Amino acid sequence: MDESAAVESLERLGLTGYEAKVFIALQKLGIGTASDVDGIADVPRSQVYSAAESLEDRGLVEVQQSNPMRYRPVSIETARSTLRERFEREQDRAFEYVETVREQHSDGDEEQEDIWTVRGQDRVTDRIVELIEGADESVVFGAPHVDLVGPDIEAALRESADTGKQVTVISADEGVRDRFADHGGIVATAPPPAFRHDSSAGRVVHTDDDGVLISVLGEEPIPGINRETAFWSRETNFASVLVQIMRSSLGPFEA
Repeated sequence: MDESAAVESLERLGLTGYEAKVFIALQKLGIGTASDVDGIADVPRSQVYSAAESLEDRGLVEVQQSNPMRYRPVSIETARSTLRERFEREQDRAFEYVETVREQHSDGDEEQEDIWTVRGQDRVTDRIVELIEGADESVVFGAPHVDLVGPDIEAALRESADTGKQVTVISADEGVRDRFADHGGIVATAPPPAFRHDSSAGRVVHTDDDGVLISVLGEEPIPGINRETAFWSRETNFASVLVQIMRSSLGPFEA
């Protein structure tokens, strides 16, 4: 990272451009006057004083009341902690307001049948993991190929089983079933014979009675899948009905 990128990052953490440049200049100098800072930073002398004063208010710079005044930056760890705490405070304030606005404008009598679409294998994987981790009692996960069972999904399924949830893995691919053969709390089984193989079929998840995700694959061959699209829904009538249909189709699970 060069200095301009560092300045931009400090700006995103809440400093002005001049404050960021003065702060970096003082890190180079250790201790310096406004004249010293002006000599190595692209900051007008008149702006060095106000930027240094603001940095002092933020707890990032110490000022020695001498003639001329001398400035010294706080330690890197102190600066990091100060900026982190400021960021967290601003984040809390912002989302406190957002939550208040959402509550004020939500209609408690209105039921929404939210169905969401996710595109891209990584994003689908993230959503699958979230659904698995959010389950209270049961998880069913299906994948047509072992390459579609990544380490994050495997870890989430194992952790769910370890915490007492009913976990079932369904796949025609023996490699998928073998992945979980060592875990006594996970039922790994093949789909019913009536299920026809479809090359576009992707992953499927249903959790408890009201969470569901179904994906389809793009045209790329496995391995190397990078195109996957899924729709998912949770805590809706749509999801509940679809889960019941899937359970009826699959029948009871046997190890």
